[in-house]
Amino acid sequence: MAETSRRPNSASTEDGSADGGAPGILFDVDGTLVDTTYVHAVCWAEALRQNGHDVPMSTVHHHIGMSADKLLGAVLGEDRNTDEDDLLDDAHKTLYKQYWGRLRPLPGAADLLRRCAAAGLTVVLASSASSEELTMLRSVIDADDVISVATGKNDADAGKPQPDIVQVALQKSGVSADRAVFVGDATWDGVAAGRAGLPFVGVTCGGTSEEELRSAGAVEVWRDPAQLVEQFDDAVLGRVAQRA
Repeated sequence: MAETSRRPNSASTEDGSADGGAPGILFDVDGTLVDTTYVHAVCWAEALRQNGHDVPMSTVHHHIGMSADKLLGAVLGEDRNTDEDDLLDDAHKTLYKQYWGRLRPLPGAADLLRRCAAAGLTVVLASSASSEELTMLRSVIDADDVISVATGKNDADAGKPQPDIVQVALQKSGVSADRAVFVGDATWDGVAAGRAGLPFVGVTCGGTSEEELRSAGAVEVWRDPAQLVEQFDDAVLGRVAQRA
């Protein structure tokens, strides 16, 4: 059954309303705008299995959205040998590329980006993907005409849940942290946004529950981009747009 729209909880008073700086919306990409979360989980689990690590896909899924090194540390724990990191990462990339031609945007992804732009907001992508992956993901979304800046892991020293990618995206776009919102599907998006000083709006289309997203600081939780388009004026995004 489709989720109903989620209004902010009592702690969600930050909506980017402070004066100064350009207002904008930062988006995670994997699992937020493009339906890749479970593909990543399958590919990571298979890459691990091929190299002698039997890790359930459900365990891997919980850590999708982290940078590769942090994901491997989380799922392997004491069994991790950091000398294997590059081998496992390369195996994951090889498996993942086999799906590139079949990836699809999540419902309403391009519509939401265009709705934000039409409301006067700067649209920014802040992804953990590599430059090559990010180029592919942008082609899947098919909304380059409204994307102002797109940053990925190659632009930052550390991946999510560290705030580096978010901070670089703010810097490159000229968006002010106190007039911005970060939209993402994973708890790691919420942690990174919080560390960068941005309110976090969660979407459950990446497979993370509303409860988990709220525990990571989400001030609102929605089903997917399509529902955010439908409820735009009542959401935090709409309130930021009113001050654009």
